[in-house]
Amino acid sequence: MTRRLQLLSPGREGEGKRALVTGLAGFTGHYVAAELRAAGYQVIGTAVPGHGHNGDMVALDLTDRAAVAAAVHELQPDVVVHLAAIAFVAHSDVEQIYRVNVLGTRNLLEALASSPKKPSAVLLASSANIYGNNSVEVIHEDVPAAPANDYAVSKLAMEHMARLWMEQLPIIMVRPFNYTGVGQAENFLLPKIVSHFRRKAADIELGNLHVWRDFSDVRVVAASYRALLAAKPAGQVFNISAGKAYSLGEAIAMMEEIAGYKINVHVNPAFVRANEVARLTGDNRRLASVVGAIEPVPLEQTLRWMYEA
Repeated sequence: MTRRLQLLSPGREGEGKRALVTGLAGFTGHYVAAELRAAGYQVIGTAVPGHGHNGDMVALDLTDRAAVAAAVHELQPDVVVHLAAIAFVAHSDVEQIYRVNVLGTRNLLEALASSPKKPSAVLLASSANIYGNNSVEVIHEDVPAAPANDYAVSKLAMEHMARLWMEQLPIIMVRPFNYTGVGQAENFLLPKIVSHFRRKAADIELGNLHVWRDFSDVRVVAASYRALLAAKPAGQVFNISAGKAYSLGEAIAMMEEIAGYKINVHVNPAFVRANEVARLTGDNRRLASVVGAIEPVPLEQTLRWMYEA
């Protein structure tokens, strides 16, 4: 029988184990926590100081080396999912992008490597943006990196830095392509489009219309992360993707069908990014070979879920 990746864990591989999820308060963190709890893990997360914390969440600045070391030594996690990052490509503070994405990750790995209890798996979230504008139609993990913006450069630098720790830690790196779902901020493309349709807006201003993206459902991404923690393929890199790219026009057409009306689209030059990556489509066969066959949620279903939420 062919193994298939499940949206929720059918087993309890995390029973009695503690999972540390950095960036737990973020969009992806919510869904990863749900997956891990369904698998039996006790989930402890980190959030930027000042953004609230409770018994399951600790305030932690990843760029504070001493604070990261103290937190890791106290928590002693069995597995780690490192999501915390500056994840918005157009983020205005370039220095912060590098501090958080590279130095913050290094502080975490250093702390884990020196902890009395070594985790059985450390999953680091990189990004498919490292591939940049590539002539390969469907991008596999061995395609050379060609980052086209500071965010992508920071993620590639993070990957290279993390390799320095692979002899000491069971590191798994993932390169998610675009993904979306309920709760994603409206400065991201699809949530912005959905929000306009939800409020019956007559017009919408967008940037470059000639872009194609491989959109996954965040619930499938979270399930993939959980499955990789269970499989523990240390030292490997995996694309997280649906394997199909949609144009911006196709996404608009889907939302017009869902909402029952047509919207007027205007191109605002201020929204057109320099060095925009034109097409990103991911080859997910390496992931499927480890976690089982992956059945992507069709984009139309994800958009409808977001619209009706």
